[in-house]
Amino acid sequence: MPMNALLSVSDKTGVLELAQALHALGFGLLSTGGTAKLLADNGLPVTEVADHTGFPEMLDGRVKTLHPKVHGGLLARRDFPEHMAALATHDIATIDLLVVNLYPFEATVAKPGCTLEDAIENIDIGGPAMVRSAAKNWKDVAVLTDASQYATVLAELQATGSVSQKTKFALSVAAFNRISQYDGAISDYLSSITDDGSHAQFPAQTNGRFVKLQDLRYGENPHQQAAFYRDLHPAPGSLVTAKQLQGKELSYNNIADADAAWECVKSFDVPACVIVKHANPCGVAVGANGLEAYSKAFQTDPTSAFGGIIALNRILDKDAALQISKQFVEVLMAPGYTAEALEVFKSKVNVRILEIALPPGGATAWDKGLNAMDIKRIGSGLLMQTADNHELVLADLKVVTTLQPTPQQLEDLLFAWKVAKFVKSNAIVFCKDGMTMGVGAGQMSRLDSARIAS
Repeated sequence: MPMNALLSVSDKTGVLELAQALHALGFGLLSTGGTAKLLADNGLPVTEVADHTGFPEMLDGRVKTLHPKVHGGLLARRDFPEHMAALATHDIATIDLLVVNLYPFEATVAKPGCTLEDAIENIDIGGPAMVRSAAKNWKDVAVLTDASQYATVLAELQATGSVSQKTKFALSVAAFNRISQYDGAISDYLSSITDDGSHAQFPAQTNGRFVKLQDLRYGENPHQQAAFYRDLHPAPGSLVTAKQLQGKELSYNNIADADAAWECVKSFDVPACVIVKHANPCGVAVGANGLEAYSKAFQTDPTSAFGGIIALNRILDKDAALQISKQFVEVLMAPGYTAEALEVFKSKVNVRILEIALPPGGATAWDKGLNAMDIKRIGSGLLMQTADNHELVLADLKVVTTLQPTPQQLEDLLFAWKVAKFVKSNAIVFCKDGMTMGVGAGQMSRLDSARIAS
């Protein structure tokens, strides 16, 4: 039985090369609209879906593939004789490989000035319907919803003449995930529209969509199971984009502490270092370079810094690495490392070294990597708020005392304010000359926090 592939994509990245390879393997090619034109213009024998079904596109292209000759070819079980007999009776060919990516709804609504009409016209109907049909019948149909899947499928076809059941099942899961994400984005957008046509900050319904990065050995405690997830579209320069260069597997607590350290160090434009224990900064400092910033941060509380999480917002060089290597470190984070710095830690194989790429714009563009929302889980619900991205500046301060602070004291106050944002309440931060002198955290009494900080 001849093999057929249906290709209908909005993002045409790699689709021509895929179609050429499928044609070389003997696949018949079906396609629609712009995809069909691209293939035909490049000399490939392609049948328009309208010719395949005998029914023309209608309603300005809104109805193209919603036809039994398409969905019958996707849904028919090859191991059910009655299904195959029905196909023969109605002259329906099987479709063995489906390549579909959807109208760019998410990209459309992200554009400034997007209207409701623009959004509605970018809600795909036929694409998701085909994807669902193919994904349901995964044992017989391979469904590709992203260009990153093309190479894997082609490699299997070229090596064995077919796509393995394992790969087809994985493609089916990915397809249903994509449809869920797509429908969730539509639901979020439409749910945010108010009676006057504006968009509410918090939609009437929200659909959390996250991708698992890895399973973790256990959670906060050994009896808890855990996994690490990221947003579908993570902010640049955030922890979930980190590349681990060496060291043991990250634990749940490592990740929680690392995020606290990284978010804190990102708030400084000048070279800075943050040392965290149990999600609280125990030393923070700025300096002329990483070595100076680390040395000052470590001086705050050398005892608590033992086994700490260290984050720097500049590339780590050999001098700073040599100094840091003198203490026990659980996790070290920086935007990059010199080769000499990495060599210093080669013998310390358990140290988890993370490299987190700077957001576009470099070391002074951390504002491009800010989270938009903070979410806190409560029993059977969520608390959502806009992220605390406000940066206090000198003009915001009002001196109400007779004694006027010096410019250096005002600078230190702004520094302490940045640090206090990341300290658990009650939070007290003492600082001087761009370094913390003491940090008091998590006490029921602010007096006790002050005593601890002192």
